[in-house]
Amino acid sequence: MKALVIGGAGFIGSNIVKILNRRNYEIVVLDNLTTGYKENLNEIAGVNLIIGDISNKNDLLGAAKDCDIIFHLAANIGNLKSINDPVFDSQTNIIGTLNVLECARQNNIKKIVYSSSAAIFGEPRYQPINEKHSFAPDSPYGVSKLAGELYCLCYNHLYNMENVCLRYFNVYGINQRYDTYGNVIPIFTSLLLNNKSISIYGDGEQTRDFINVKDVAMANILAAEMTGISGVFNIGTGKAITINVLAQTIKNILNDHSPIIYSSPRKGEVIHSLADISKAKEILAFDPCSDINCNLIEYIDWYKSENALA
Repeated sequence: MKALVIGGAGFIGSNIVKILNRRNYEIVVLDNLTTGYKENLNEIAGVNLIIGDISNKNDLLGAAKDCDIIFHLAANIGNLKSINDPVFDSQTNIIGTLNVLECARQNNIKKIVYSSSAAIFGEPRYQPINEKHSFAPDSPYGVSKLAGELYCLCYNHLYNMENVCLRYFNVYGINQRYDTYGNVIPIFTSLLLNNKSISIYGDGEQTRDFINVKDVAMANILAAEMTGISGVFNIGTGKAITINVLAQTIKNILNDHSPIIYSSPRKGEVIHSLADISKAKEILAFDPCSDINCNLIEYIDWYKSENALA
């Protein structure tokens, strides 16, 4: 089997590449290295890294030649980033995804595993959130990821494809570096390792379903390897914790005693988010690890060893 991983030098993509390598896939990675790092692929033998962009149709067509499956992870990621530049967000996440779909169609590739986001839901009307929950995205990012989903599902009907859309909740883990627009876990880790206090937007009682990247990567593999499977799946743990508990857990791991600073809530962020993953469990045999304490210890050890400080 030959797989194209678009965004494969990035955080989640590189973890997918690791599993594909262990399963003896022939692997092509297409990445513009805007948020990806060649170093993420250094220890993975036999990967063909092509530096290119999903905005360039020739890059896509060349990378996808003779491939059986595409994992599409390239995106402009983050609510705040999309609020600051919604046009760029749509060009990358909507037009870029259309380019990927057209590339697959022209190469007769029947399955794309598309990385979507719980941001499509907006503030939930009920919890846990199942796949039938209504859509009310609070940011251009959520809108663009939803549009990508709809295009993937449309291509299933029009062109006899089996595209799968995975709606990630809050992903963290190895190869996730500090980004002021990014996930709260590397931000908290970076602040504390730089002897700075954690800053929390709002009262810290907002809740999130944090899922380790190894589980997300395996969900991608399961979705890719099951024939006759298409549609949308929530990918989380089915368990949520408050940001206050998360912050204190990281502080305890690092034996930190600095005060937590609270500030006004940010625009475009939901208060509560919890995944119903029963569909993924039943159809994909998805079985995530929910031991966040052990996973955080592993992540912080990696962060220190990689010298990934901001």
